[in-house]
This record gives sequence, C-alpha cells and structure tokens, in this order.
Amino acid sequence: MFSGKPMKPTFKCYLPPVQTDVKKTIEPPIKKLEPKLLPGEIVVNEVNFVRKCISAESSHDDLWGKLICTNFKVSFIPQDVPSKQKSQLSHLLLGEHDIPLTCLEQVVTVNDTKGKKKVLGSNQKLKFNPTELILYCKDLRIIRFCFHEAGPESAKKVCLAIAHYSHPADLQLLFGFEYQGRRYHESKGERVNGSSPRGGFRTPIFDRSSDWDREIKRTGASEWRVCTINDDHNVSQSLPEYIVVPVSLADQDLKKYSIYFTDHRIPLWCWNHQNGSALVRMASISDPVQQKKIDQRVFTAITKSHPQRSEVVRSDLDKCLPNIQDIQSAFVKIRQICVIDPFEESEERWLTSIENSRWLEYVRAFLKHSAEIVFHLDGKNSSVILQEEEDRDLNCVVSSLVQLMLDPHYRSLLGFQSLVQKEWVMAGHRFLDRCNHLKKNEKEESPLFMLFLDCVWQMMNQYPAAFEFTETYLTVLSDSMWIPLFSTFLFNSPKQRAQHLKDFAKNKAIPQSEDQAVYFPPVWDWSQQFSTKDQTLFNNPMYVGKGAACVQNGEVKTFRRTKKTYSSTLRGMSVSVRNGTRSGEETLTRRGSLVSELKPDFSPVKVETPSERFFRDWFSRPVDQQGLLIPLLLPSHVALWKLYFLRWVPEACIPRGGPSTSYHKLSLLVDEIETLQSHLRQYKGPSPGSTPLPSPGGPLSDHRRMYFKASSRHNPPTPPDFLTSSFPFTPVGNLCRRSIHGTPISKFLNGARIWLSTETLNDTV
Repeated sequence: MFSGKPMKPTFKCYLPPVQTDVKKTIEPPIKKLEPKLLPGEIVVNEVNFVRKCISAESSHDDLWGKLICTNFKVSFIPQDVPSKQKSQLSHLLLGEHDIPLTCLEQVVTVNDTKGKKKVLGSNQKLKFNPTELILYCKDLRIIRFCFHEAGPESAKKVCLAIAHYSHPADLQLLFGFEYQGRRYHESKGERVNGSSPRGGFRTPIFDRSSDWDREIKRTGASEWRVCTINDDHNVSQSLPEYIVVPVSLADQDLKKYSIYFTDHRIPLWCWNHQNGSALVRMASISDPVQQKKIDQRVFTAITKSHPQRSEVVRSDLDKCLPNIQDIQSAFVKIRQICVIDPFEESEERWLTSIENSRWLEYVRAFLKHSAEIVFHLDGKNSSVILQEEEDRDLNCVVSSLVQLMLDPHYRSLLGFQSLVQKEWVMAGHRFLDRCNHLKKNEKEESPLFMLFLDCVWQMMNQYPAAFEFTETYLTVLSDSMWIPLFSTFLFNSPKQRAQHLKDFAKNKAIPQSEDQAVYFPPVWDWSQQFSTKDQTLFNNPMYVGKGAACVQNGEVKTFRRTKKTYSSTLRGMSVSVRNGTRSGEETLTRRGSLVSELKPDFSPVKVETPSERFFRDWFSRPVDQQGLLIPLLLPSHVALWKLYFLRWVPEACIPRGGPSTSYHKLSLLVDEIETLQSHLRQYKGPSPGSTPLPSPGGPLSDHRRMYFKASSRHNPPTPPDFLTSSFPFTPVGNLCRRSIHGTPISKFLNGARIWLSTETLNDTV
C-alpha cells in the first residue's frame, strides 16, 4: 500500500549545471567551505549548492557555495575563491560576503514557480519552498541567493533562521554581548601584562568628570563647572552622570527646575567660543506657567557666564527644521531612487527625482541653520540655546555641525570622535530606536546620524584640506552602526548603556570595578576592525594641521581660497565654481552662497542685515583651514554623497576613476615627501622647528606612511587595476539589480574624467 504521497524521483541533481566531475569538483570545496567564526559565534543553519547572483543579466559570473546563518551574521562561502585584491579594505571581523544580522532591513523569500513572495519576520512560517532569498541591507546593499540546486527543506530552514535571528527579542541577545564576554576572558592575561586601562584608544568617552574638565579647560569656559547632581542618573534617565552647567546655578536650583523639563533634561553645555559665548542645548519646558520663570533664571545664569554679559539667543529647532518622520521619509525615497529603481530614465529626470526626495534639501536646511547659529556665536558674540522637545535628535545634529564649523579640533580624527561621543552617545541620542536594531518599531526609526555624516561630507567636499579624516572613514563609521559588537551605537541613553553592561558584567563574571570601555569597547578602537595599514585610508593626505603652511613658488603661504586648477576636480564642482568663487565677471557673487539663501534678492544697493554682512565679509576673505568654516549652500553646492549612496551600484562604479584616483595620487605625493624628508633628516639631522605631519595617533612609523607607497622617480606610478570610484569598497556581488539599458549619471563620469589619462579614458569610457 502506498502512503498517498507522490513518489520522489529516483535521482535529483543538486550540482550546479556547469559542474561535471563530482569527485574532483565538488568534494574538495565542501571540505573547505567552513565559516570563520568569532569567539561565541555558532552556526545555526546552513545550505549547500547556493548560487549568489552577481549579474542580473546572466548567471555567468555568479558564485556557487554555501550559505550559513550564525548568531551574528549571514555568511556566504564561495567554492572557488577568486584571487583577493591585496589593496582592498579588509575587515578583521567580517568576510567579503558576510552581513551582520543587525544590518538586515528586510528578508524576502521568493518562489518563482508559484509566483509567491513573502517578507519574513521573527517566528513566522513559510508555506512554500523558496527558490530565491533577497536580503535588503541597511548599508544599502541588496543581495540575492538562488536555491534551484539546493535542498528545498534546507533552503527553507536557513531562510527562517536568518529572519528569526535578525529580529532579537531583547537587546542582550545581540551577538556583541556574547562576543565581548568571551573576548574579555580570553585576553585577560594580556591586559594584566601591561596594556593600557582603556584598551589603547585615546578618544574621551565623557563618562567621567576628568573628560569634561579637559573640555572646559580646552575651550576656556571658566564660568562653567562639572555638575554631579545626575549621579546614578537620579535626576534624568537620559542625561550623562556628569554635565556642565553655569557656575552661578546651584545644584539645589537645578534639581528644583529639572522636574519642569521634558525627561528632566536640564540645560546642557556643549561648547565655548573664545569670545566667551556658549552653545547650550536643552529640552522643552512642559509647564507653561513655570516656563517664563525658569527661562529667566537659566538665561540669567548663561549671561553671567559671558565676560561681556551678552544676550542669549534661543533657537527652537522643532519649529524651523524637518522632524524625524520627514527625514526618514526622505531617506527611504533617495534609497529607492539610488539603489532599487533602475537607471533607465534620462539624466535630468533622475537628478530631479533625487531633488524631489528632499534629502538634499534637508541636508541644506541643517547646514543653513547651523551656519545661522554660528553667526550668533561668532558674529554677534551671543550665547545660543538650542531647544528641542526631547533634546535628543535635532539638537544632536545642529550642535555637532556648529562645533564642527567653529572649532578645528573637531575636524581632526580624535576630535571628531570625541564630538560624536559627547553630542550623540553621552547626550542620549536614541541609537537603539533610531537604528531600529531590534526591529520593533519602525515609527521610531530615523537616520539622523546618517544625515549628520552627510552634512559633514558636504563640508569636506567643499573644504578638502580642513579635515584630517576621509570620506572612507565616514562611510566605515556609518557601516559600524550595523555591527553590534561595540557599545557606541547600541543604546538609547548612558543609563541604559550602564545598566545593560552592569548586567552583562554580572552574567559573564566580570568584576564590577572593571572599566566598561575595556570589556565592551566603543567603536573608536578601530584596531578591532581594521589593520594598521587599512586604517591609513582614514587619513586625508591634503589635511592642513594647525600652524601648517604650503610653499608656492619658493614662498611660504597660508592656504587660501584661490583659483587653483585642482579645486573643482577635488570637489566635483563645475568649472565656474571653484573654492566658493565664480570665474570671470561673476566673482562678486561668491557672497551669494549663504547670503542669497537668507535673502535671494540681495544686492549692494540695499541695506545689509548684520547676518548678510557677516557672511559676505567671511566669503570675501581667504579661508583659514584652521579657523571658522561656513559651507556653501546654493543647490549646486550640495551634492549627492556618491561613495555612500552609489558604492554598491555597478553602473555608477567608474573603473580607474573618481575621487579614489585623486586620493591615490595625493597619497603617493605625501609618501614621497615623507621619504624625502626622512632622507634629509638622516643627512642633516632633525631641524629645530620641524613639525611632523599630522597622524591619527600611535607609532609614527606605522601611521605616517600612506596606504599607497611612492615608487622611484624613474618608474612613475600608474593607477592600480583594482582602483575604482567605490574604492576601497567592492560592489561585486553586493547589489543585484534588474536589467540596465543605460546610465543617466554622466555627470559623475565627467567628474572623474579630469583625473584620468587619455589612455585610461579610452579603456573605460
């Protein structure tokens, strides 16, 4: 008697169609297809004979291998490993085909025979056998796997495992807690033998009074003090334990007033100008009856902290900037345009779509408002209070941008990291909710930190010599938000961080007296992710450090805004706009950047407002790379951040071209200069006034060398074959798109041609 089930075929081939010799071709790779696991990482499910789609038009370049789901990542191990490019950014914790589970936005299964498609969540059932798996990632990758030759049940199980483990029920289930616990105990002996108490990094965490004291001293904020009324988070659940307040405000008054602020977030000092004006941020006051009284007391205290007793200006960001839902909506739209929609329309329509997403409009809005705050602090010598309902979202963006424009310290690598730590992490930005790590509430999700990084890139794009770090560093930092192995981007507040790490230490038998930054480090310990050599890609070879100068025609001159032939190419701007000025008869309109934003019909005949005069005067002077920076804000000045939004798009990848080519050439020059300087020092000995080139810290022998090494003068260097506009990231196999019939991004190609030789252009265009 038959059971009623259909009979299975006597033979079913699970091999890729191109394979013929079973013994020689299949057996040896299977033995090698083992994942590289971190301490505490376990394999949950796996399936063999999976095809990773590389090209949408044909399967010729696709990779065959094993798909694995662990408690940390989705890992694909190809059977035939292509020769790895040595000069490609190599992650120490993730392989080229690995995706952290927290990086997954959507897990979509497809059955092409039945025409079914399902978005998988946690603990869901799958009623059909998937023939495809599409992973939409938060770093804008789209990755597709095909299971036509794989076991249907194994394919279903691995899809369900990926969906389940990418939706953790609790924060403690994120893999970082297991990994750092194992890592702590395994490296305990090494730390006892003399390693530094904070794991070797020098970025201040601002979880102790001494970090704030140093910042007060550095900015000359003599009328401000470190306050400890929030010890053990007794006053506010979202503020750090140590906050900086005016000297004239007593602790008992702060405690009394705190109950009227949203979440008891009393005013928080951010930064002091050398003229005495202060930048302060605070939440809204919930009781309108008490508002006038508390405002007067707070304003008076801030006024007293100013040497000239200047007025205090309040800026309500909720009223003049887009909200978090608007920002999220714009980001979703620009991601759709750049990553999901095909490049089949005309260039003009594509660029119009980018503009209609409103993302660049919001970038301009935040830069513009920050520049207006700069005018009050620097131009009017007034202290400014940034006010927002909860003081945890828009305030983070604006306060950071204002300090970046005013203080060159924050344009160095360590300074920038301390800025993020101070204004985002310790100020209580809701990283857990805004990044939606637990995928529980999409309404709370919003890419505010990504918006901030885009604003930073806009300024770097306009003033490339003013920043010590590169856009590669910014991109790597954005990627690090989705790697749950570090404490920086995991929590909503310092208290949540402290409580979870306290419980974690207890569960892992870690002494309570141990420094949290040692057993669960922040992301700033880059040595955990990248080699020393790869970290040099964070270094900007054009950076003008404090007191640095350039030599022109034998004379030492400071950097200034002039019409140099390299300005438009480095910035990707049109030839008529260079260094903020226009060529020919349009030179006078350089003041028309921010000024025209404030008053479009401005002309010299009309009476200038103080802000218009301030910005016109600034744009008429040479730029001090180590002084105040004001961004250019006309629509033509705010560009799409191509390395971030288009790095995985093959059609937008320019072989041997793009900004990476200029970085390559500049690195070779810096390397050659350092080599010559070294030879001169050996010949003459070190000169008394010599100043080493800026470095991100650590041994000079490791960090002063750029990523590319200069060759002999008799053998001029040529762009490496692996160099593309997405360098050091590879787009291969990380974005599967529909059939493409052309590209509308000729402007991006035009921007790269300037750096390409005629021979190279003939090969690539």
